[in-house]
Amino acid sequence: MEAVERERLIAQYEDGYRAVTNALEGMTTAEWEAREAPGEWSPREIVHHLADSEMTSAIRLRLLIAEDRPTILGYDQEAFVANLFPDRPIEPSLAAFAAARDATAPILRRLDEEQWQRAGTHSESGPYSVADWLRIYAVHAHDHADQIRRARATVSG
Repeated sequence: MEAVERERLIAQYEDGYRAVTNALEGMTTAEWEAREAPGEWSPREIVHHLADSEMTSAIRLRLLIAEDRPTILGYDQEAFVANLFPDRPIEPSLAAFAAARDATAPILRRLDEEQWQRAGTHSESGPYSVADWLRIYAVHAHDHADQIRRARATVSG
């Protein structure tokens, strides 16, 4: 991955929390539970997923940098959303999401070329590098912000 692309993706990663909170601004009770289609997550579930995913991804990045060829374990995100009390308050999940990103972005900004090459093996998808991690998580929050907007549109549109 070229340095220019890395910089763009790190900036996008750093902007993820803002993108999500902007998508959530002014949510009504009905919008919190809206789904863009059957089987899709509601904005409430998306917020909890983001907390779970961001805490998991923060550990994944640290494993890739600190350990030699770690195994990165996959997890069942659908089970997390369904079984970890999706009706719980969203404020702690938003705070966890923000904290994971705030604690991780400075690490990304300090990596040298050798560290960008570090890799392990993902239990579900195989080879998994620091650069792969960045490609996935730079867009993750923005993709879910779009999903929140689409779900909200089913209520107001």
